Amino acid sequence: MHYNFKLFTGSSNKQLSQKVAKKIGIELGEVELKRFKDGEIWVKFKENIRGSDIFIIQSTNPPAENIMELLIMIDAAKRASAKKITAVIPYFGYSRQDRKDQPRVSITAKLLANLLTVAGADRVMTMDLHAAQIQGFFDIPFDHLYGSPIFNNELAKITGNLSVVSPDVGGIKMARSYARRLNAGLVVIDKRRPTQNLAEIMNIIGEVDGKDVLLVDDIIDTAGTFVNAVEALKNKGAVNVYGAVTHPLFSGQAIERIHNSDIKKLFVTDSIDSQHDFHSEKIITITASDLFAEAIIRTYKNESISSLFEIDKG
Repeated sequence: MHYNFKLFTGSSNKQLSQKVAKKIGIELGEVELKRFKDGEIWVKFKENIRGSDIFIIQSTNPPAENIMELLIMIDAAKRASAKKITAVIPYFGYSRQDRKDQPRVSITAKLLANLLTVAGADRVMTMDLHAAQIQGFFDIPFDHLYGSPIFNNELAKITGNLSVVSPDVGGIKMARSYARRLNAGLVVIDKRRPTQNLAEIMNIIGEVDGKDVLLVDDIIDTAGTFVNAVEALKNKGAVNVYGAVTHPLFSGQAIERIHNSDIKKLFVTDSIDSQHDFHSEKIITITASDLFAEAIIRTYKNESISSLFEIDKG
């Protein structure tokens, strides 16, 4: 089927963008991205986009140049008289800074929302925000995709007596959605976080003894908290521990920690273009391209996005 919109990509995740374009059945549009000697970014669309609906795919994980590149692409498209600009952000960076929980700190997620809007985005699409309320930071339409369907085929292969584990109270809604889909029990880990990238597990609320468990989360960064949770679950009698995490940041020694842990399998998506060679049979990457391709098509055709998902309203 021919679609009368144009799809472009920044440089943060070209592999995913190419897969999305192939799934839709179109070619990625031509855009020239350059950097001056001092690092300044220069963007030029190499084809006419006047009056066109365009979608720009760009994750905003570090380095911060990924954010700047997206903003400049949006501005260039706006000045080239694009009809409608949708920023497709598989991983929405800075989503962990969604509130003022200490004196004199920035609510950086709100700042990023402002920047995208001022740059000229007409719509934003992303997947598994760290905090769902970030949608309210935008005064333009916002599509929040759920990553859980991406893992369905792999998770269906887990045949043991299964419980789904939320790593904290904030992740209960996501875990409950997995538990309903898999007809599994629900477990919550009670933890406290004295500093960034450090968490102490206090209690495990729910039964894991003699069960297989699935630990679900939106982000895995240094993997310190994740591996501690795996260890705590094993100490409580869990038989096999699996993981399903949408955004694999894998900072520092994350991959080594995962490989040396008691995790059976960790399923992640390609929302972030990993620069790592995993060297671990425990980490399984599943593409998010089918989900984003379908969401882009539905957005263009003004069809429902929410009908793609089983949304937990509890």
